Parts: sequence; C-alpha cells; structure tokens
Amino acid sequence: MKVGIIAGSIREGRNGIKVAEWVDEIAQKRGDADYELIDLKKFNVPLLTDPRHPAMAGGKYSTPEVQAWSAAIGSCDAFVFVTPEYNHSVPGAFKNAVDSLAVEWMGKPVGFVSYGSSSGVRAVEAWRLSLANFGMLDQRAAVELGLFTEFDDQGNFTPAERRVDEVNAMLDSVVAATKMVEASK
Repeated sequence: MKVGIIAGSIREGRNGIKVAEWVDEIAQKRGDADYELIDLKKFNVPLLTDPRHPAMAGGKYSTPEVQAWSAAIGSCDAFVFVTPEYNHSVPGAFKNAVDSLAVEWMGKPVGFVSYGSSSGVRAVEAWRLSLANFGMLDQRAAVELGLFTEFDDQGNFTPAERRVDEVNAMLDSVVAATKMVEASK
C-alpha cells in the first residue's frame, strides 16, 4: 500500500513543505505502508484549459506536467492532503491540480493536515465537498495546526506535542480505510 503525502502549497516561503516533511518523518517510522512525499510545486501543473474533461482523458493528458502529476498520483492507493487555508477555502493551485485529474483519485481514502489562522478547518471542509465527486473516502481524524500558535514570524514550525499522536491517528484511519478498499476489490 502506498500513501502519498501531498504538500499542496506552491507559494514562495510556504509553511506547507515543512509541515509535509514533518508528517512524512512521522509516517516513515510506522512500517504499515509505503509513504511518499509529493511536492505539488515540483510538478508545475498548468491551469486546466484542456477542452477534454479529465474524466474522459483515460489517464492521457495533453501536457507533460499533467502527465507526470498523473503518474505520481496514480501510483498511490491513498493520500494525505497537507493544505493551507486561503480566504476560507483551498489553495487555488492545489485545487487546479486536483481538478486536472480524475481516475487517479477515484474511490481512494484521504486524510487531512491543515493549517491557517483558523487551523485550516474551512479548507478541509471545502476539500471534503470537492473530493466527494471522486468518491474519495475522507477520514474524520484530521490534524489542524494553528498559524499563530505553531508557526512564528520567521516561518519556523513548532507543532504542539499532541500533534504527533494526531498524525498517527489520522494515518491509522487512512491505512484502515485503504485496507478495506483493497479487500473489497
């Protein structure tokens, strides 16, 4: 079983990569799945302008960037979205990257690690609505990081001690859901 931990922010000076690396560090100690850190910024996914709906593309996309993104996402059985909250919702580049694919997401479990001024909870709620279209199995257990309590003015990330247990609980849920999906095939 392979779980992709997606760093969903592409901004310069982003906090998300630090959070994703921290989640990956915790995950690598578990031994219950293969975990892979997937940094959205490295893919340079263009704006979705293709006239063909991604669900009709059959995994064949019109740009090499989207094709590489497809290969990375398609190789995973489940995901952890590390997502900031921008203006009470999801980051545009991450949403565009998700919308650029279709079959790669279908029916797969997903957990969330969010951060923002309101701990990213509104982004997670928005993700849950969007991902329902792909039949993704969003997990209740989530990690919500406060921008004002777990990051300093220089962008240093110091999570509260309890967060490691929260990450493990979220990963437990993602792994269990993935096993159920695999068993039903």
